[in-house]
Formats: sequence, structure tokens, C-alpha cells
Amino acid sequence: MSHGFRLPDVDAAVAGALAEDLGVDPSALLASEPGLLDRDVTGSLLPAAARFDGTVRARGAGVVCGLPVAQRVWQVLAAASGTEAPECFPLVAEGAAVVAGQALLEVTGDARVVLAGERTALDFVMVLSGIATRAARWQAEAGASLTVVDTRKTLPGLRALSKYAVAVGGASNHRMGLFDMVLIKDNHVAATGGIAEAVRRARALHPSLQVEVEADTVAQAAQAAAAGADMVLLDNMDDATLVEAVGAVRKATPSGRVCLTEASGGVTFERLATLKKTGVDRVSASALTLAPPLDVGLDEG
Repeated sequence: MSHGFRLPDVDAAVAGALAEDLGVDPSALLASEPGLLDRDVTGSLLPAAARFDGTVRARGAGVVCGLPVAQRVWQVLAAASGTEAPECFPLVAEGAAVVAGQALLEVTGDARVVLAGERTALDFVMVLSGIATRAARWQAEAGASLTVVDTRKTLPGLRALSKYAVAVGGASNHRMGLFDMVLIKDNHVAATGGIAEAVRRARALHPSLQVEVEADTVAQAAQAAAAGADMVLLDNMDDATLVEAVGAVRKATPSGRVCLTEASGGVTFERLATLKKTGVDRVSASALTLAPPLDVGLDEG
């Protein structure tokens, strides 16, 4: 895809969403299932040869995300039901800023397939565009000196797509899950006997992974940096304490190493203007992936 964003594998999420609407097991959407379209009891009223030509339009201003997922919804449904997949023609790129009423995607094909997949296709675009819209707004407010990142607080089953939408919007991703970065929190520190020992064990067990340590105090932040952490998460600190903690981390970081600082907890859009003055490198916020959807609709013609 020309926009350069890497779309994750979406078939499991698509199958699960379609299955909810059709009242079947998701496995039915990943195999041939004759009569599947009959599960759309309203769509069964349509003549078998009926065609539908329509346009997906934004009903509000925002940043578009999820058009390839919408296309995949109709492809998966058509393949499972043994019908020809509708043709989809994106009219804007992923990450494009649009206004209310703007056309996003044209779809044409078997009416029963298009209408049976309509709600699922639109829901993906709505949810992902809402995330991309908020991510774009937050990163623009933060400016070039402060990186805005997401968290693991996402709708279950939509983490990969939610983080894709954050990237499409221009913000950045934190770890995907429990497997791709070590994040040492207070309970880990207590169980291992201290920050330095926790970092040492992390390096020994997972030498290829980045190590981040959560700190509640300036002293803990300095200990984490001195122990060789790659990042220190400064949790629920006010602006004055953040300034002190950032300075302490920089002073305690061993020569030749880089230790980034990340503010988390109590991060709001309104606070970004002051946060970027504290010297902190990154801010993380669950508000990105829990953004309200951007309304879109499918109109015939």
C-alpha cells in the first residue's frame, strides 16, 4: 500500500466481527459456508441478482483509517459465501484528513454481500478513524520535541489494529504486549529485591529487548537510569516533579548510554503544552486507543 503503514493481519478480527452480526461461529467466515448470506434475514428479501453501488462518506471531520479493513470485510464474506467479492475503490489515502460529507470509498457488487457486510465494514472504519483522529490531534499539540505513544489499554481483540491506527494518525506505539519489551513495575521490583536487581535479571533473560522501569519518585527514577534501563516511566508526577526527575535521570545515566523518560498517568490533551516544557521525551496515554469513533455511512449511488 502506498501510504507506507503496515497493516496487520486482519482476517481473525474481521471473521469475529462478521460472526457476531450473522450469529455464527467465526470459523464459518474462514471457510466455505453455503447459505451464509441467508443469516442476514433482511438481506434474504433481495433478488439474487441485485447489485449495489454505493459510497462510504465521512459524517464528521477527522483522519481516515481502516479503508483496507473495510475492503477485506467484503472479501472475506464473499469468499465464505461463495460469491464474487465486491469491488472497492478508495478515494482517499490512509491517514488523510477529511471533512464532513467527503467521499472515502466506492463499493460495487452483489447487493446481499455489500449490505450484509456494511455494518462490520463501517464499524472498523469508524473505530480506527476515531483513533487516528485523536492521535493526529495529540501529536500535533505535543509538537516535534515530545513523542506521544499509546498503551495496552485497547478494545480486546483490536490491539494490533488500534496501534496501526495510532501510527496512521502520526503518533507512536508503545509495546504491543507482554512479549516485546520488559516493563518493570513496582510489584516486579518488590518481588525481585530492588530496581537494580530487576534490571540485571531483565538483561540476563532478555538481552535483545528494551527495558523500561516504572518510577513513582525522583529517587527511583535515578536508580533505574543508573542500573542501565533504556527508559524510565515517570508515573503520576506533577510538572515540577517531572522536571526534577528528568534531570535526575540524565545525571544518573552511565556514560555512553541513553535513557529516555516517559510521563504516564494524568496525561491529558490540555496538559501537553506544559508537559513538553518539562524536558520529558515521551508521554503515554490510553486516551489514544479509547477514542470515540468517527461517524461514517454508506449511501447508495
